[in-house]
Amino acid sequence: MQIEHLITMANQIGDFFKSFPDTEQAKKDIAKHLTNFWARNMRLQIMAHVAEKNGVGLEDIVRDAIKEHLH
Repeated sequence: MQIEHLITMANQIGDFFKSFPDTEQAKKDIAKHLTNFWARNMRLQIMAHVAEKNGVGLEDIVRDAIKEHLH
């Protein structure tokens, strides 16, 4: 899958959770959603994008969720 599409999808997930009052919980929930609903290869691609390009195009909360909680 193209990284641009993954970025768009991840940001849409982030848009839902970023309205939560607890930012730390929101980041955990974003990572949990990615773990539960994204295929492993999709997660690996987005994690590589964050590691190699610091998540260019991702909302800050999404990038941080991936860095901090997605393994």
